[in-house]
Amino acid sequence: VDSLRCLPKDQQPDTDVVPPDPTLKTLVQRKKRQDYRASLKVSKNRHDLYADELERLTVGRKPEAVANMIPEGEVMLTINVYYPAVIEKFTHVRPHMTLLMTGSHSLAELRDAICCVSDLQVCGEFSNTPDMAPDFISKEHYKSAFFFFEGVFYNDMRFPECQDISMTTIEWAKAHNFPTYSQAKMEDTRFVDLTVKVGFPYLYCHQGDCEHLVIITDIRLTHKNDCLDKKLYPLLTHKHRVSTQKCAVCHVYIGR
Repeated sequence: VDSLRCLPKDQQPDTDVVPPDPTLKTLVQRKKRQDYRASLKVSKNRHDLYADELERLTVGRKPEAVANMIPEGEVMLTINVYYPAVIEKFTHVRPHMTLLMTGSHSLAELRDAICCVSDLQVCGEFSNTPDMAPDFISKEHYKSAFFFFEGVFYNDMRFPECQDISMTTIEWAKAHNFPTYSQAKMEDTRFVDLTVKVGFPYLYCHQGDCEHLVIITDIRLTHKNDCLDKKLYPLLTHKHRVSTQKCAVCHVYIGR
């Protein structure tokens, strides 16, 4: 046993630091890995810096007004939203974004927090004027969307332009003798009203046929290290980074 001891008995070891010249093979390998990481000269990129800053600003943060304090015992959900199913390149990678939401949030608030490239599409010809701001984007023009949780379609009906795009699926299922599905409004449904399975894939559909998997990976109660400011929720905790190619001339802006 004494041969496995790296430090004197009266000295408290630091579990993050491997002592020099270890004899235990696992520590030898860990020492090599630590030395290799120390030799790297790669600095953090902008994505890591943004993630670090976001964590510093939110962990344990309390609101200035008492009315914005998340109450004790509030339910906290961790939600993963994946890339659209049509993008084969991203079907086997990490989720596109991870959000923290409370049980009192509505499904409409989750829908507004999801960022998808399909919502940012513009209609028109802008080849000669690529810097011109468009009059509208797709999300502002095609506002219909729905979530599908446990046999229920939750449609976004907040605006007069919204249509019930789930009716096509419901009618098809009825014609083919599938179980009947029910409908509800996402703006009137909170997470505490849902009956869901942790880790089970659900559906978010918008822009007609842009489909995302939505997976609730964790449900727990809030604790003191959570961000307790209601105004900062839905809280983005992770976003999958995609490598971009900078301009070969200026090395500042992204190449077009």
